[in-house]
Amino acid sequence: MKVCLPSLNIFYYPDFAITCDQRDRVSEEDFILHPRVIIEVLSDSTAAFDRGDKFANYQTIPELQEYLLIHQQQVLIEQYQRQSNNLWIPHIYQAGDLITINCINFSCPIEILYQNLEILS
Repeated sequence: MKVCLPSLNIFYYPDFAITCDQRDRVSEEDFILHPRVIIEVLSDSTAAFDRGDKFANYQTIPELQEYLLIHQQQVLIEQYQRQSNNLWIPHIYQAGDLITINCINFSCPIEILYQNLEILS
């Protein structure tokens, strides 16, 4: 599902977005306005944009609390968590780590997100 950024008059199609906002849940639009978590899977062609302009644009969403970048070529996840002063704190997860998405009370071993990917074995 696409995410609308009305202040910038643009839409993005993140790989995964989580909303907990009732306005999104009852909307009949084909987009969400209030994601709490956005996840992008990095590729060689999108990594710079996902880390740069796209992330900067996503930061205009007041409800967004966590932004995750999942690497394809290695077991590695970059997580950015918004703090109360709109400062984004990075956290890196690697093999053996327990990934935690605090704002939705979710955690799991990072290997679960990479299961069935023999290329990384």
